[in-house]
Amino acid sequence: MAPVVDEIRRRGLPQIFVHTGQHYDNKMSKIFFDQLGMPAPDSYLGVGSGSHVEQTVRVMTAFEEVCIQHKPSLVVVAGDVNSTLACALTAAKLNIPVAHVESGLRSFDRTMPEEINRVLTDHLAELLLTTEESGNINLCNEGIAENKIHFVGNTMIDTLYKHLQTALASKPWENYGLAPKHYGVITLHRPSNVDDPQTAQMIAEGLSAVGRFLPLLFPIHPRTLNKNPTLWKNIPNMQIVEPLGYIEFLGLMAECSVVITDSGGIQEETTALGVRCITVRKNTERPVTLTSGTNTLVDPDIIAIQQAVLDGTPKQAQIPPLWDGHAAIRVVDVFQRWMNTE
Repeated sequence: MAPVVDEIRRRGLPQIFVHTGQHYDNKMSKIFFDQLGMPAPDSYLGVGSGSHVEQTVRVMTAFEEVCIQHKPSLVVVAGDVNSTLACALTAAKLNIPVAHVESGLRSFDRTMPEEINRVLTDHLAELLLTTEESGNINLCNEGIAENKIHFVGNTMIDTLYKHLQTALASKPWENYGLAPKHYGVITLHRPSNVDDPQTAQMIAEGLSAVGRFLPLLFPIHPRTLNKNPTLWKNIPNMQIVEPLGYIEFLGLMAECSVVITDSGGIQEETTALGVRCITVRKNTERPVTLTSGTNTLVDPDIIAIQQAVLDGTPKQAQIPPLWDGHAAIRVVDVFQRWMNTE
């Protein structure tokens, strides 16, 4: 959302910036505000952690007060977290139109909480802003009117291009004794991978096999560490570090030889960077990273992970359409046209 908030501010349009507090740790929240130059939130809801239902209810209750107080003409939500659905549902109940940035993505796997959030938010939204062509197709197939769908590109890539040179100039790999293009970066946090002991064990053994020939760096998510505090520490040739800020992580990702992940956004960022990505999942809601980008799906299996990394053959990647660093401009253009019409 950083480039969207910045573009609204640049045009002098009135906005209220709300931080729900779903992500609240300094290393998982505040540092991103600081490094991306985002303004302090006008409203901080402080909902904290909890089950999916608990978080959603807390956000709805707190956000309802914000909407009643400020009476917005449009509520803008992004992505697929619990806050996305909670704010969209609250606004819809109050008859406030909703815009969904990063709309239309589908894994077609309803066991993923993010998939539920995506589908429901899209069907509540008045403006649906898509990042790739598959999003347009999915929304049309679900019966959403074409005049609500706007293909604008990927605002996360706006942020990446804006900060890439700063990230590279800082040479963060030197902090860990790593050489450019000769190390791998790991991120894992999805419940399907880290909650089940057997699945987590298979992934850890796959990383152990990779670590025998490639140094690895694992900025570990607090949830992943808490679920298996000792499992990941036994992997040879792998450094485990605390979560990193955006700039440092971007520099590390840009100069590594491969990323092994289960993150959605990293699939997109590696495609923009031309860096190989091995996604440990059975599906992805971002198919353009497979067809045009650098991404490969693998099962959480020792041999599959090892072979995918050992292959070493880079895909002939292309930057997807409208991933040009100007998506936020198109997003806010849509907002302004809609508000003028309304």
